[in-house]
Amino acid sequence: MTLSELSLRNARRQARDYLVYFVAIVMAAALLYSFNGLVFSREITTLSISISSLPMMIMLASVVVVCVFGWLVAYTTRFMLLRRGRELGTYLLIGLENRQVARLFFLENLAVGSCALLMGTALGGLLYQMFRAIVLTLFGLPYTFSFGFSLPALGLTVLYFALIYLFALHRSRKYIRRARIHDLIYVDRINEGTVVRAGKKRCWAFAASIVLGVIGTLLLMTGGSVFIISGTGCVIIFLFGFFLSFASGVPDFFDRRPARKYRGQNLLVFRTLTSKLATMGTLIAVISMIFTATLISEGAGMVFRGLFMGRAAENACFDLYIGTADDEPLSQDYLDYIQANLSVEQALCYSIYQREDSLVMDYVESNGEDYYRYFDRDPVLRYSDYAALRAIAGYPPVELKPGEYLIHCMAYLEKHLAGYTQPISFGCVSLAPGGVYTEHLLQNYHTSNGARYILVVADEVAESLPVFHHAYAARTVSPVTEAQFYDLCDIHYKLEKLNLERSYDEIHTKAQEEADAASWTTVTVFPLFFLALSLTMTAATILTIQQLSESERYRRQFALLQKLGMDRQEMANALRTQFAIYYILPAVPPVLIGVPVLLKLTHAPEPGVMVGINSPVAIVTISLGIFFLIYAVYILLAYTSLKRNVLPKQY
Repeated sequence: MTLSELSLRNARRQARDYLVYFVAIVMAAALLYSFNGLVFSREITTLSISISSLPMMIMLASVVVVCVFGWLVAYTTRFMLLRRGRELGTYLLIGLENRQVARLFFLENLAVGSCALLMGTALGGLLYQMFRAIVLTLFGLPYTFSFGFSLPALGLTVLYFALIYLFALHRSRKYIRRARIHDLIYVDRINEGTVVRAGKKRCWAFAASIVLGVIGTLLLMTGGSVFIISGTGCVIIFLFGFFLSFASGVPDFFDRRPARKYRGQNLLVFRTLTSKLATMGTLIAVISMIFTATLISEGAGMVFRGLFMGRAAENACFDLYIGTADDEPLSQDYLDYIQANLSVEQALCYSIYQREDSLVMDYVESNGEDYYRYFDRDPVLRYSDYAALRAIAGYPPVELKPGEYLIHCMAYLEKHLAGYTQPISFGCVSLAPGGVYTEHLLQNYHTSNGARYILVVADEVAESLPVFHHAYAARTVSPVTEAQFYDLCDIHYKLEKLNLERSYDEIHTKAQEEADAASWTTVTVFPLFFLALSLTMTAATILTIQQLSESERYRRQFALLQKLGMDRQEMANALRTQFAIYYILPAVPPVLIGVPVLLKLTHAPEPGVMVGINSPVAIVTISLGIFFLIYAVYILLAYTSLKRNVLPKQY
């Protein structure tokens, strides 16, 4: 049998024995190819000016992902080398040279990587179509399936894989070429070793790591580059200190409590667990660190998505809106351009007024809401203008009864303002509350329709108040295009140059707001989820490979226990407990760190944006759900395989 034939046979066996690893590499190739397809897709990158930064964002994420998958390949290659040391040493014993064995190992891993690349590229074409459909849906465009092959995307994916595999295999080849027969045969006996041994040192290390974990989490929640870097460092030290001291602390815990040690299957479960943690403490810490980054990356993606969609929903209620930042009337230049270039169906020029005090604003602040005062006094709108704005936005009409006022506010303030029952004085006129409405009315900015709420009163009452600023809202027959939006912005820049004292005008169009939301969602959320999925796959794959590699040892262990009288159900319970603890341990610190960080992150945007499915609780729940759903797939596959292979057969 030639070396090439032997390499091919070993490659097939390797793909079968390490199926989880092979599937992970196939998925890695598919993800890299599909996202590279987005980078080189003219259809995607020309959807909007705002999406022009997508290639750069995906390339940055890809660099991190390539490093992560590179670590997966390097670790697994090294792991297989340790597991197959006796086999490779035997090749030297029968007369093969070191360089031939190194070449054999290199070729078989290269064959596995090449097959994974081919299969991943085919799967990546389908994934690209899925991502393409999502992007087009975000922009409100129809999707039609069109099979395409991107040569630049394939070339970049091949380059990534070449870098990943050549680096990993070069290290293994270099080791084999220098190894002695004794080194290879006994290489699987090399363990990580116990870092923290002494009792007092272990207790101090464990306590210090917990303190650093709490400090690091608080620093991450504080925000700011310095605090985030410091917090990240504290969290990393916590994870390594926790798992290294935990591994050496479990035996001491049971030595001091012998009654618990011999209860049920505790001795078997925790003896197996501590022996594994003693040799994997550093690896478990790294995996736990990856899981923490995964949760925060997923949550950040959800926060950005909620932020962009929430702002767009509020700002896109009118086809066109222009608001001035002072009491100067709207420039005629805007109106001339609109008349010449836009097909306006219904339009309104109107004013936002102010009361003499801030009773309602004070009430909102006193109820504990995170409220920013855009205005010094309560904003007011004429009822006739309010009715016209509702018609332009497509809302049903509402009635204002004599002697009453209405409140229109963002949805998150409804629970408070609905309980405001005090009459309000407008000069000599006192008005009673008449109702609260919460449709989107563009209430986010200093130049919008109120500071997240506005009081609606009869026309004659409002007209006696001072004007705060002017605004223009319109419904158009066809959407305002991106080019027309930027033309309106150019008018503003020209007016600003002519009058340096003029304040900044706000210009919003429904089409542009929705396009910007879709663009920023694509530019930020896609790379973050790309990164999170890659991190989860890598960490879960390494955990699963480590667990499945113990199948033979577990089989011998349970065969011995069967001879000693343990029945199959007890063995199944012990295996299930060991398995659960093994997979739960690296996931607990990420949850304890990630959940408070995500809750803090969800409160960073302005109030009223993160509501509904984008509320803090919903984002944390969905992030945890996505993470544990992917994690559960690996756990289920590993447990099913391990249970089938190691437990004695039932007769």
